[in-house]
Amino acid sequence: MRPINITLKNYLIKKIAVNKVTDKLISEKIIDTVITHQFESAHNATTDCNSVELSGFGKFVFNQKKANKQMAKYESQVAMYTKILEDKTLSRPLRRNNEMRLETTYANIKALKPKLNSNE
Repeated sequence: MRPINITLKNYLIKKIAVNKVTDKLISEKIIDTVITHQFESAHNATTDCNSVELSGFGKFVFNQKKANKQMAKYESQVAMYTKILEDKTLSRPLRRNNEMRLETTYANIKALKPKLNSNE
């Protein structure tokens, strides 16, 4: 029999939904809402703080050195995609693909830049 691939989030929800000790069922929808809220709150907190701790799960710390390396990588990607898009013979699908990659890279830079500026 082939194993079923499910996301970690879905696996956790299913495991939490059935409490083996009390045999009480908790709605998967409620558990999903709680888990989603917790991680969205933690994600939003990372814009203001350098670390976020989730009780019973772990602590996440912003790494300045890795962030600087990532920013350099983004900047080199911008240069690469811009150079590719300068080619007039580029097919439409390839052009659109590289335009989307460039937009994503700019979005990543926009998200990372405030965090780098706040730590200087």
